[in-house]
Amino acid sequence: MIGDDVEITIVDIRGDKVRLGINAPRHIQVHRKEVYDAIKCENQQASSPVPSIPSDSSVIPPIAS
Repeated sequence: MIGDDVEITIVDIRGDKVRLGINAPRHIQVHRKEVYDAIKCENQQASSPVPSIPSDSSVIPPIAS
């Protein structure tokens, strides 16, 4: 048990591999570490500031009308 809400059970053992079952409430996200790390990295990239556009108007050509 992890806390009162998350239950971990061993489902199967074959050689050097162990399959786990995880029973948790829907509001608790459960991911393998490599998936969690990828999600965390993508979230950090998404929240990074976007490079600013130069404020010098001579760099950007005027829009033809």
